[in-house]
Amino acid sequence: MSTGRVFLEDLRSGAVKLADGAMGTMLLAAGITPETSFDFVNITQPEQVGRVHRSYLEAGVDILETNTFGANRAKLAAFRLQDKVAEINQAGVEIARKEIAFSGRDILLAGSVGPLGVNLAPFGRLSAGEAHDIYFEQIKTLVDAGVDLLWIETQVDLYEAREAVRAAKAAGDLPVLVSMTFARDQRTPFGNTPEQVAAELILTGADCIGANCSAGPAQLLEILGRMRAVEPAALMVLAPNAGWPEMSGGRMMYHATPEYFAGYASAFRRAGAQVIGGCCGTTPAHIRAMRDALDRDQSEDSTESFAWVQILNERVEQPEEPRTRLAQKLGAGEFVISVEMDPPRGYSAHKLLTGAHMLAEAGADVINVADSPLARMRMSPWAACRLIEEQVHVETVLHFPTRGRNLLRIQGDLLATHALGLRNLFVVMGDPTAIGDVPDAQDGYDVVPSGLIRLIKQQFNNGLDYSGAYLDGRTSFFAGTALNPGAFDLAREVRTLHRKIEAGADFALTQPVFDPDIFTRFREAYQQAYGTLTLPILAGVLPLYSRRHAEYLDQEVPGIQIPDAVKQRISEAGETSPQAGVDLSLDLIALLRNQVQGLYLMPPFHRYDLVAEIVERVRHTGAGSGDSR
Repeated sequence: MSTGRVFLEDLRSGAVKLADGAMGTMLLAAGITPETSFDFVNITQPEQVGRVHRSYLEAGVDILETNTFGANRAKLAAFRLQDKVAEINQAGVEIARKEIAFSGRDILLAGSVGPLGVNLAPFGRLSAGEAHDIYFEQIKTLVDAGVDLLWIETQVDLYEAREAVRAAKAAGDLPVLVSMTFARDQRTPFGNTPEQVAAELILTGADCIGANCSAGPAQLLEILGRMRAVEPAALMVLAPNAGWPEMSGGRMMYHATPEYFAGYASAFRRAGAQVIGGCCGTTPAHIRAMRDALDRDQSEDSTESFAWVQILNERVEQPEEPRTRLAQKLGAGEFVISVEMDPPRGYSAHKLLTGAHMLAEAGADVINVADSPLARMRMSPWAACRLIEEQVHVETVLHFPTRGRNLLRIQGDLLATHALGLRNLFVVMGDPTAIGDVPDAQDGYDVVPSGLIRLIKQQFNNGLDYSGAYLDGRTSFFAGTALNPGAFDLAREVRTLHRKIEAGADFALTQPVFDPDIFTRFREAYQQAYGTLTLPILAGVLPLYSRRHAEYLDQEVPGIQIPDAVKQRISEAGETSPQAGVDLSLDLIALLRNQVQGLYLMPPFHRYDLVAEIVERVRHTGAGSGDSR
């Protein structure tokens, strides 16, 4: 059996191997300037590299790494050394082998392979195939020169690490260790969580996975726990920095002491790390302290640290929240009535609350609160919803547009919404700012409504943020989506709704409809493409207020078609057209009742009294059941 395979068998049987510490830190201390290629020092000053290796061997390591961290074509190009890849890597192996032989100990030699230093597409111009070729060139040289295993380390991009592993597997049959680096938010610089990293690296074929560099031992202990939670059988490697660096006197300084590292060595072992070492800022003194701690296998500090990370990684299961009343009513097949209200243009909410009281007394189940309708400045709908729920005691649906929000703000707003006790959301694109009173306001968005529904239902409601990192608990949102059953491109609207349903949409609110046959046509189109449409739909009903109102909607609002008979009736009503609009709405509701599960009433020109009449007649006089006239 090869040396590398014996190494893996030893790890699987419970052995723990101690690796060396920083090379760059030691070369800097020896007077090598930061402007120098540390890898080229293998050629120019091999004795300096040999001294560093010797000091780590004397500290008691089981694994020694070659000084080839940046010896790939992409990184060496910055020093115009791209044609010396083979020479530098071969020299790195020879120097380390010479020192191992001199020590007289049976030490494993790991070929150090760092990141390329250039970004892969789409964040850079390097393709995955090009990255694979660059890695293969370096790794093949290390394999042929006689390393025992390969350590692909300090990776920042999970997809780049994947290409490095594939290149390593193509170059030979040596064990492959892969360690990523993490920022203070416990994610890689490209946003991947420890859980995502662990799953992807194992799937790619890495033999041992973990983390190096990053902030320090405490952070890597937590990351180890999170990785092991999703890959409990994986072999793990940890090599932390000596704490978070600080610039002092023009140099990076690391403050974690050897004694501090000794306290964590046993904790790493007990938490399940099989390979333990050090990274930036660590010295032979740190490694010696870790060697002594591992040999003793006892340290109060390490035990305390391990207990701390166990507590940190435990996810407290929250009792499941009761479903919202809206969710319960729709789930029970009840006919639901919702009414849209706009937040006030000032800070006084008196009119808003008075109108909400009237609608609730009339029998409305829920109040929908719009967010900057027509891109006009208004009070935040969060505040309006909270005030309505607190003072009127009726449930609300918060309109949550994606427009004007980046992903960072979206996630923060969702957490704030949940903290305020709001659970029903209506996810919508939102009106473009160009039509509003601040046309130059920021109008971009990072996610479309179907993507936001997926984020809410499949991640936030499962306790995960966009990147897959754990939240401090699960949210319990009930999310609705927009539907235009009268869209000009009906096939496209059907596809869009299906994506939203697959993302997890709980219900749909439609644009105003005036022809009940629109729903028949839409349901038939959906059934032909995807089967029976079971999503609860609340039909948009907007009472016409006047002839001009009807003409404007029919001629200028996309997706709205008003039958000629309806336009004629409202026109003939003259001064009584507002009441005619109410009667027309009741007639429509009677025809819609068997096609939808509720109503989404939109008061014309904030005439909440007209809508209250509709709600009351539907609820209490049987209107909307065929006897509205």
